[in-house]
Amino acid sequence: MRKLQTEELQRIDIESYKRVGKMPVVIVLDNIRSLSNVGSVFRSADAFRIEAVFLCGITACPPHREIQKTALGATESVSWSYFSTTQEAINFLKADSYTIFAVEQTDKSTLLNKFVPIEKSAYIFGNEIDGVDDKVLELCDGAIEIPQEGTKHSLNVSVCAGIVMWKLFEKIGVKRYDEK
Repeated sequence: MRKLQTEELQRIDIESYKRVGKMPVVIVLDNIRSLSNVGSVFRSADAFRIEAVFLCGITACPPHREIQKTALGATESVSWSYFSTTQEAINFLKADSYTIFAVEQTDKSTLLNKFVPIEKSAYIFGNEIDGVDDKVLELCDGAIEIPQEGTKHSLNVSVCAGIVMWKLFEKIGVKRYDEK
């Protein structure tokens, strides 16, 4: 066994990436404090061809050196928008027929391994301390959570986002999209 060289990975350039099809999935960051977490979400969104990342409230926006350290250029390939509130982002998405899911532990959440994703959906990831805001939860069509068996009952938000994006990619995005 040997590691593949970069040229063997057949990675596309940023301009080609912008033209290829994306999973009809939007990631919404609800008041994320850590710029490293924001950058990590961008990097995962690039890997799994997520349609867009919406940054809301106090969530920092590119360009920013601390975001770039973990994003490694993904802020240039992944489409993103800023909204002053997460509610504004949800209203925008619902007007375009997206189904909205909070990624949160609730009394009605569906475990990620049992979740059947639908296309044209958005997933809200909450603040590192408080999770998804209660007022935001009221606007969601459903909630999903990652099953956990340890003592902490929570994951770092960027790790959580990466797991959810992988599962969505596995279930609805494994086909390779043709260039537009």
